[in-house]
Amino acid sequence: MRRLVLGSLVAGLAMWVVGFIFWGPLLGWIPFTVAPDASQAALQAALKANLAATGSGTYAIPSTATTAGSVMHAGGPVALVHFTNSGFPAMDTFALLWGLVLAVCCAFVGGLGLKAVAAELEFGRRMQLVIFFAVAVAGYVELGQPIFNHAAWGYYLYAFVADVVTWIAAGAVLAMFLPLPFEDSEER
Repeated sequence: MRRLVLGSLVAGLAMWVVGFIFWGPLLGWIPFTVAPDASQAALQAALKANLAATGSGTYAIPSTATTAGSVMHAGGPVALVHFTNSGFPAMDTFALLWGLVLAVCCAFVGGLGLKAVAAELEFGRRMQLVIFFAVAVAGYVELGQPIFNHAAWGYYLYAFVADVVTWIAAGAVLAMFLPLPFEDSEER
């Protein structure tokens, strides 16, 4: 269990670093389409004027909950808006720290799964399992958005690659930290 906990800490840190590379200042601009400043200001004002009263949430615009909304939706344009009433820094230290905690927790759960099904496998076979699951889970989660919600592909293809690389990095760390089959069983 010590190796699993230590491996989860290192794997979570690896996930956090890979995530920062993909979503931080270095590459984080790639998946976004940027409107001119004047358009952004007008949209921000429209969001505040029209959504602030109902509060933070994810909005399908127009909503298909009514007949009128369904007709507007069919005619377009449409958006899925993740709206937050309050602002926050672009690089929010608090969010980054909680993101690290989340990464460590997710790595621990992944490590438990890897230990449960791959404890007797060699490193290479463990990595095959990690890669297959990374592609499968990231594929369904990220590529499902442009398929089911007709979202633009660029952002979600980028998110898919980022998720796969992140989980492969974490899985490699976990696969190294778990005891290999020929090691002393007391370490497990």
